[in-house]
Amino acid sequence: QVPLIESGGGLVQAGASLRLSCVVSHQAFSTSTMGWLRQTPGKEREFVARIAWNSAGIVYADSVKGRFTISRDNDKNTVYLQMNSLEPLDSATYYCATGYRGRNLTDFIYWGQGTQVTVSS
Repeated sequence: QVPLIESGGGLVQAGASLRLSCVVSHQAFSTSTMGWLRQTPGKEREFVARIAWNSAGIVYADSVKGRFTISRDNDKNTVYLQMNSLEPLDSATYYCATGYRGRNLTDFIYWGQGTQVTVSS
């Protein structure tokens, strides 16, 4: 198991910003691709963003491109998701993930418990 702890979610108004953080308690963090995904009740988990171990190979979902920024600090074993210009449709539980297998955008092995983001109109 790889412990992943997300934080930073909350309730904000449309147009606001939030920064999510995910601390990974595993020595392999600095060599692992990390991802952020989100899920709303009754829907499948949705890819948001992905970043390679060296901060290269950054990929975003079209729905967040230009508004969200994924980054990482390997010295702190932490990956971030800066979310700007939030919209009500961004409301979801956001999950940090690692152990990317690459068969599809959501194909990660290890997941955190999630942090809730709610955007009011």
